[in-house]
Amino acid sequence: MSRPLEGIKVLDFSTLLPGPLATLLLAEAGAEVIKIERPGSGDEMRSYTPRVGPDSVNFALLNRGKRSVAVDLKNEKQKIFPLLREADVLVEQFRPGVMDRLGLGYETLKDLNPGLVYCAITGYGQHGPRAQVAAHDLNYAAESGLLSLGAPVVPPALIADIAGGAYPAVMNILLALRRRERDGRGCKLDISMSDNLFTFMYWALGDGQAAGAWPGSQDALVTGGSPRYQVYRTKDGRHVAAAPLEDRFWENFCAALAIPKDSRIEAVAKRISEKTSSEWREVFAGKDVCCAIVATVQEAFADPHFRARGIFAHQVLTDAGPLTAVPVPVADAFRDPAPAGYPRLGADNELLHR
Repeated sequence: MSRPLEGIKVLDFSTLLPGPLATLLLAEAGAEVIKIERPGSGDEMRSYTPRVGPDSVNFALLNRGKRSVAVDLKNEKQKIFPLLREADVLVEQFRPGVMDRLGLGYETLKDLNPGLVYCAITGYGQHGPRAQVAAHDLNYAAESGLLSLGAPVVPPALIADIAGGAYPAVMNILLALRRRERDGRGCKLDISMSDNLFTFMYWALGDGQAAGAWPGSQDALVTGGSPRYQVYRTKDGRHVAAAPLEDRFWENFCAALAIPKDSRIEAVAKRISEKTSSEWREVFAGKDVCCAIVATVQEAFADPHFRARGIFAHQVLTDAGPLTAVPVPVADAFRDPAPAGYPRLGADNELLHR
């Protein structure tokens, strides 16, 4: 089966989540991804728990189908120059300036390989007052203003790492490769995880600029300010996610609950608290009310709908046996259905001697 990125070689200098997830998507679409790791320890993610053999399950899931070479970049970087000459894409997520100090910055490498697409993923970008500040996902969400829109809690997903870093990286890498087909030139991509969070607040930016109505905490339509987009607690301690935004759905919802159409959040919450989640599931069944019982991850993993969609059909091979691979937003038509392993540290060091 031919995959769209076959023949594309990617050198992955990144660790942990944003870069490795980005290169996983490229690998799933057929690219040859070679991780460049530190001798001895490799990617920090290898040491996480739980483990599936010598490495963590997180590492196995994020590095399915890749290769690994272990090299000391401070003292042996010349060993990877043959790989750099033939690479199509380089992904790194060091702080700005680190790759330059190692002699592996874009200005150096573009002379070695003019067609190289060089993707640098950072928290705050390659320049600006915060470019050198140490931070994590929660910090990016805080400083972009995203956290201010909801309850002041830790988000249950690493939004900046994935939606602000990995996904934009892949998008721009593909755009750069498309442009290179036309003019043969590579480029440097500056992917800032905090910058890319502003896309999620398009409506808040619009309200603030056009109407002077800058949203606050939980006071807007989709952030908790309306009974039509809300999470309500049930009698058995579970929750109903209710999103009957449009009038027709709201009317159906109110009819199902036997409450007036002008009911406020408190009245809806009181009514939902009177029945268990199973009872509400039965009440809502077959009705257009845009409501769902909040599932646990275990329940969602076993859900017949998601199973029918085939998103858990791919496998990663580990010492502990095959595991379900990370579902990724790459169409099945572009992926190899065969199970794949993940690389042991330095397993492909023969690539350094070709």
